[in-house]
Amino acid sequence: MKVLGISTSPRENSNSDMLLRQVLSGASAAGAEAEYLRLCKFNIAPCSACGACYATGECPVQDDFAVVLAKILAADRLIFATPIFFMSVCAQAKILIDRCQCLWATKYILKRPIIGPRETSRLAMVIAVGGKKGGKAFDCIRLMMKYYLDTVDMGYFANLFVSNADEASKIADNADAMQEAIRLGKELALTAGPVPEKPIDVELTG
Repeated sequence: MKVLGISTSPRENSNSDMLLRQVLSGASAAGAEAEYLRLCKFNIAPCSACGACYATGECPVQDDFAVVLAKILAADRLIFATPIFFMSVCAQAKILIDRCQCLWATKYILKRPIIGPRETSRLAMVIAVGGKKGGKAFDCIRLMMKYYLDTVDMGYFANLFVSNADEASKIADNADAMQEAIRLGKELALTAGPVPEKPIDVELTG
């Protein structure tokens, strides 16, 4: 079981990053092979909307996107962690999401599979942390990730959302959030399928 965790925050040891590491720890404890990836260390340009992928299914831009994409497609489980900036994912996360337009083109324009057959369902969870105290802070994340995870052939398994946590590393003092991260990591690794009709939704206050 290969579990890939992608930390998209531009801030090192950010709240979303710390939760991601906890989830990966839980997955490792359940016997999974866990890999941590900090997106800021990769050089990935924005989508230029050139349209080339509509004919080939491949992005012609030569940068580190190909490396990250290969890891996403090889993973059995994906954890996507982002802070909330202006009611959306951070810029680094959005660049990665937009560059996956080549997968959307492969699936829905060219009608080709993006991966080969798998014995078990591929599942993903989303971590998002924001400074807002509550309300509809995570609605934008739910919708965006629903369509993104469909594009990368991942079933939407769970969310771990924490509000009112803007201060750097504040999440380390939130025992509930850290424990839930461990629990969800184990559950993500141990669940064989099928994909749930609705993702598990854990929403906490920092």
